[in-house]
Amino acid sequence: VQLQASGGGLVQAGDSLTLSCAASVRTFSNYAVGWFRQPPGKEREFVAAVNWSGGSTAYSDNVQGRFTVSRDNAKNAAWLQMNSLKDEDTAVYYCAADRVYSSDARQYYFWGRGTQVTVSS
Repeated sequence: VQLQASGGGLVQAGDSLTLSCAASVRTFSNYAVGWFRQPPGKEREFVAAVNWSGGSTAYSDNVQGRFTVSRDNAKNAAWLQMNSLKDEDTAVYYCAADRVYSSDARQYYFWGRGTQVTVSS
């Protein structure tokens, strides 16, 4: 499984941004997708996850109500829609995939390169 996250950029606080995760895999629906981020100088942290069908999602408390994770198995893609962005959302964002649906980064075997999101106030 190869993953490519994209869509990052420099935005202002309060703006919205949507990240995309494109997967190169025969059967994308076999995999859950997790989004993680690493703020500058901090550890990587869980952001959101979606199960294989898109029927179950999970969010960290920090983004609950502001971010929405989704996927389209026919397009081999997942998205992270981020609304009401805050300074503290500044980070490198990664998408990851694995057969296990989890908020634990250690459960994810496949990782894409990150995309930088910078929120200025």
